[in-house]
Amino acid sequence: MVGLLLDEADFTRTADRRSFPFDDYEGYLHHLDGLLRSLHAQGAHVVVTLFDPDAYDHYCDSTRRPPASPDTRTCYVAEVAVTGPAVRYTRQPMPLLRSHLAREADRRATRERASDVLTDAGPCADCGRDRAHCAFDRASDTLLRIVEAVGPGGHHIVCSLSTPDGPPLLAAVQIDAKPDGAVRLAEADALVVCTVMAAGEVSAYPGGLVVRTTDPDGTETVRGWSLREGGPRPLTEAEVFSAYCTDPETGEPVPPEHGVRYRAGLRLRSPG
Repeated sequence: MVGLLLDEADFTRTADRRSFPFDDYEGYLHHLDGLLRSLHAQGAHVVVTLFDPDAYDHYCDSTRRPPASPDTRTCYVAEVAVTGPAVRYTRQPMPLLRSHLAREADRRATRERASDVLTDAGPCADCGRDRAHCAFDRASDTLLRIVEAVGPGGHHIVCSLSTPDGPPLLAAVQIDAKPDGAVRLAEADALVVCTVMAAGEVSAYPGGLVVRTTDPDGTETVRGWSLREGGPRPLTEAEVFSAYCTDPETGEPVPPEHGVRYRAGLRLRSPG
């Protein structure tokens, strides 16, 4: 188990501790890359986890361990490797390893925030089960119906949900649908997308889902749906164009992407 400081800001905060032996971030990454390669060459199963300075400070306060101690860092990394974001090291280049770990950290944080919304949902009025379970089942069915509607191709699906207590929840999954009906996807990513969709249903927060499809000939088509408690509503072509061609921070229009078609969302078959 090896802890990784994901960016230079985290490194600077940690480097202030007297026991930390590195002076610059690039040197730290070079040393870490050598360590990981050495462990891998010895046949060790290596897991790289996120070393978060804020979480580390909280760990030191709660355990009353000295922050500057290498032993404290070792104990923290061992605990976070079990409970926090982590990826297996398979000789990835360091930039790719950092990218994978950042993605895993974002995915975990999104799922945890969405799960917090679901936890407060209470029982389902129809069946008496946890409403969260019913909402997740419907979200999974909706995702499959959307893939079925857009047909074969490579689909990059992004789900967003506005929340009153922080930045919007964003989750994405790549789904490859074959003409014979076979579907290939990353289950971990699909789980987060469905969790965000379910959180939108139980909370009634405004949300949306956008599918960017790449056809076998390379043509790209964008479609969208708004997500509400009553189920997904197809966006019009104008609404899809506006969503993609408006700067989310300034509200100013931005040029459409070359070669991308903006189309209305499709009506879905009735839920299963």
